[in-house]
Amino acid sequence: MKSLLVLIFTFVLLNPVPAAIGAEEGNDDLAEALKALNATFPTMPVESIHTTPIDGVFEVVTPDRVVYFAPEAQLLFLGELFDPKGRSLTRERQAQAMEQRIEGIDLGKALKIGTGKNTVIEVTDPDCPFCRKGSEFLSQRDDVTRYIFFLPLKMHPEADEKVRFILSADNPADAYEDVMAGRYDDQPLPEYQDSGRLGEHLQVVQKLGVRGTPKYWINGEYLSGADLKRMGELLDGAANGGETE
Repeated sequence: MKSLLVLIFTFVLLNPVPAAIGAEEGNDDLAEALKALNATFPTMPVESIHTTPIDGVFEVVTPDRVVYFAPEAQLLFLGELFDPKGRSLTRERQAQAMEQRIEGIDLGKALKIGTGKNTVIEVTDPDCPFCRKGSEFLSQRDDVTRYIFFLPLKMHPEADEKVRFILSADNPADAYEDVMAGRYDDQPLPEYQDSGRLGEHLQVVQKLGVRGTPKYWINGEYLSGADLKRMGELLDGAANGGETE
């Protein structure tokens, strides 16, 4: 029996954007659910809406999360849907949405490191320990081309300045490696002239709907967190014709 784990009940009132129906476009139930959603939560941004295995409950993809809507009860709620094998349908939908969002992203604005055959897009914070863990893993491989975007988190008060230093350096790749290795954790940063590139990175991150770090897209497949085992599987799978199992 498919189950629903409800973590938090919440009402959502955000900035309005046009709503799409999604993969099942043409489904009358979806059209009615979207109409009810727009009427009940008129300022909620919606990317797409989908059916779920639960009658009367619809999956709604927003710019930063997947939520669920029950039109008859006029309620939104957060949580995860699991199938009998323990597979999270919620996380799969979120990953699918994240993979679609990288299409059209201007990689020319990223910090590029490497020339390997595997393409890795990253969203990182230089003072995030998990970001450093992932960066160390990737820096040891010569088969990746990395496109790095920065999201300095408020919980790391020195991260913003470190990012500005990296993006303003004569050699940003070297500056990045120094910062991620902790070289400037206990001493001041060298003087630099701010290039203003951080603003470009934050615009890209906002379009991706990312609010935490680290996030990765490895050859187009989304990975949240520094899961080094899975990261290696995705990278090595490309070398073996895409087989990772």
